Amino acid sequence: MRLRTPLALLGAAVLVLVGPPLVTTGSGGETGTQIPGLRFMVPNTPGGGYDITARTAAKNAQEAGLTHDVEVFNLPGADGTVGLARLVGERGNGKLVMAMGLGVVGAVRSKDAPRTLADITPIARLTEEQGVVVVAKDSPYRTVDDLTDAWRENPGGLSVGVGSAPGGGDHTALMLMARAVGIAPKDVDSVRFDGGGELLTSVLDNKVAFGVSGVGEYLDQIKAGELRPLAVTGSERVDGLDAPTLQESGYDVSFTNWRGVVAPPGLSDAERDRLTRLFDALHDSPEWQRSLKHNGWDDAFLTGEEFGAFLDAQDKRVVSVLKELGP
Repeated sequence: MRLRTPLALLGAAVLVLVGPPLVTTGSGGETGTQIPGLRFMVPNTPGGGYDITARTAAKNAQEAGLTHDVEVFNLPGADGTVGLARLVGERGNGKLVMAMGLGVVGAVRSKDAPRTLADITPIARLTEEQGVVVVAKDSPYRTVDDLTDAWRENPGGLSVGVGSAPGGGDHTALMLMARAVGIAPKDVDSVRFDGGGELLTSVLDNKVAFGVSGVGEYLDQIKAGELRPLAVTGSERVDGLDAPTLQESGYDVSFTNWRGVVAPPGLSDAERDRLTRLFDALHDSPEWQRSLKHNGWDDAFLTGEEFGAFLDAQDKRVVSVLKELGP
């Protein structure tokens, strides 16, 4: 029987309609943030990082009265490239955005997808997030050293789950960790899932020895005692999480993932600017700031051409990572 967790239940519906705002700030004109009929695509399964980001952003925008009736829907497949193809196919649609991050960047390159980041309209980078190494509550591994000792002794005997394609956040964090431990990337028995939501069940059921994913995806299960965090991948500990960094544990790894929002190509300047204003106002809202803290996300807000330049740099970085660390 599949374990139904609070996070899984949150994302169980493929379609969510966020209701009308409690207040009505922001005009519907050219200088406002109201976008009637806005749709927010999640390019992987419910319960993962993109899903949580999109649903949180939609909820907070409604609570802040910035817009209303935002439809959040999941279109999983091929590690996000199915959603990317759909987005590109909606050319000129100023009422559609997609949550994405390093996982989609990696999938585009590792799968040689026909649609790339050059085909979309950058809107905003929203967050950065550390990865976390987790095991089930009844795992024999109590510390990260317990895990790495066993892993180093038998690399192929310990399967590890990640919620991204090669070059994505989870995969990159795992491979950097393997290299720091002294394990060749080709010897890692990695099991890939379409997002952290799918990975979660396998970790909870001990179908993989451990998992690597975003902190915010598993905070609820960690706080409930269903998962045991062994380490985080960033340079500093995460507030409220009883887990050391890999660096302080003696492993030379410092890595964070990020998530953002993109739109179809071919938007008018007015459509692009209105979407940017919406996420700019969302970023400044107290509702979003509370969500950042609650989910363990770092504020990494960036818009427009600067976000576009960042995406280009990430694309080049993924090419380098895939060449160096392998699939």
